Amino acid sequence: MSRIMVVDDAAFMRMMLSNMLTKMGHEVVAEADNGKTALEMYKKHSPDVVTMDITMPHMNGIEAVKGIIGFDPKAKIVMVSAMGQKEMVIEAVKAGAKDFIVKPFKEDAVWKAIEQAMES
Repeated sequence: MSRIMVVDDAAFMRMMLSNMLTKMGHEVVAEADNGKTALEMYKKHSPDVVTMDITMPHMNGIEAVKGIIGFDPKAKIVMVSAMGQKEMVIEAVKAGAKDFIVKPFKEDAVWKAIEQAMES
């Protein structure tokens, strides 16, 4: 079981992903609705894995990845992107993200991405 932080500006997406992860046996230890809050929550909760939306207010997912990796170079982050955000996903991976899943997400893709992040 992993301790996971879910980051997405849409409350519905956070709830959907949190429910999916809980059902898989993971513990959702924190949620954030923007990158700035995500960075604060990461420092407070030290989750095993972070699921990070790309497009958010105040600080986007790529800036948040850079901030979290700057604080903890071993952080395991899985990007969550909408279709058509390929360039931003590539930028996020270059910034240190381990994997990505595409919205609307399927349970097996989420499971696989979390497992791969934990093994990296």
